[in-house]
Amino acid sequence: MERILVVGVTGAGKSTLARAVGERLGMPCHEMDALYFTGPGWAVNDTLTEEVSRLTSEPRWIVDSLGSPEVRDLLWDRADTVLWLDYRKRVVMPRVLRRSVRRTVTRESLFGGNRETWAGWLSKEHPARWAWSQHAGRRREIERRTRDPRFAPLDALRFSHPRDTAAWLASV
Repeated sequence: MERILVVGVTGAGKSTLARAVGERLGMPCHEMDALYFTGPGWAVNDTLTEEVSRLTSEPRWIVDSLGSPEVRDLLWDRADTVLWLDYRKRVVMPRVLRRSVRRTVTRESLFGGNRETWAGWLSKEHPARWAWSQHAGRRREIERRTRDPRFAPLDALRFSHPRDTAAWLASV
């Protein structure tokens, strides 16, 4: 495990697991949302592909994302390990709801200095709505990629429950 992707739906715990694995293995951890959103108004990084290409050319790294479409294949081509948090909606939704309520109430500064707002809850791109609507599609996409012969060299570990993930992490 030298080049790791941590994948799953919004709210599954990708960033938390990536940080924990990074600490245990002494590897740099990169949060895709922080790379993607770089400024106020949820401005998108114009140099995302170049930045991801640069960081994944390093010998050791962890990225907490399936990857946005423009860098998805790049990430999957360069990874050697995929940690898949394949949790059901009943696990993910309470997590993403708690996180979004906390972020909204505390006005926590997020990627590029942005914040979740009460008005943002009405958007179809709000994390809670996104997690609900994208759950099945994201799961199919990850399943397809883990079975794709192109990515056969990847060591794919699939965790269906947080206790399975925690047991694996304890062994790292």
